[in-house]
Amino acid sequence: MSEQKMEELNIEERRKRILDLLHTEGKVKVIDLSKRFGISEVTIRGDLDGLEQNGLLERIHGGAVSTYKSYYNMNFHDRMGTNQEEKRKIAIEAASMINDGDTVILGSGTTPLFVVRELKEQKNLIIITNSISVAQEVGYNKNIKVVVLLGGNINAEYQFTSGDDAISQLNKYKADKLILSSDGVSPEFGVTTYHHLEAELNRQMIARVNKTIVVADYTKIGRSSFSHIEGIDKIDCLISNHNANKDDIEAIQEKGIEVRLV
Repeated sequence: MSEQKMEELNIEERRKRILDLLHTEGKVKVIDLSKRFGISEVTIRGDLDGLEQNGLLERIHGGAVSTYKSYYNMNFHDRMGTNQEEKRKIAIEAASMINDGDTVILGSGTTPLFVVRELKEQKNLIIITNSISVAQEVGYNKNIKVVVLLGGNINAEYQFTSGDDAISQLNKYKADKLILSSDGVSPEFGVTTYHHLEAELNRQMIARVNKTIVVADYTKIGRSSFSHIEGIDKIDCLISNHNANKDDIEAIQEKGIEVRLV
């Protein structure tokens, strides 16, 4: 789109494009947006203030950062399209940590689905999951010997199961590794999720494995969300991106957690 056409955008279209940039880049600056849209910095600040009032971003000095309230309101399909490249890199690294014959618990969320798609070389795997999407995906992989989809209450919008039935079934098993996605990873508040109904199941997953691997793209590092899963000291490895907040990453490493940045 040309600069002239950018200038012709109405306020709703312009704000939608600002949110699109936030979803892609995680952060925007007033001065850059002013140049991009060919409008004053005062107008851009008004846009950012309005979006913040609606809980769609968080204002910082000179710009704004993405807030996961907007991400949380996306359905599963839309989340799959967010930060795809970052999630794919994380998935490749996570898959490299899975060995032939492993029993692996996979949590719900989009990044574990990316991980399953990278399990092409490993043989004789047993997969346990509460993710409907993961269970469907592994059906196409002949190297996966057994797939267990935990029964329970179904969240159709976000494609996972939870509840007492899922926990009861999970407690019958022991696994080598857990690939756990989260909505926030913080050195202070630990691993958190927006889905409070799933938090207890996630805690039990951590208790049933030898090694917990948390997969979280850079936008989730340093954030905390609604429901606490476990303290950061309860995980063994964090896989994120090189552009994750350095201070938070260093603080997590200082707690003895292995961190892999891709």
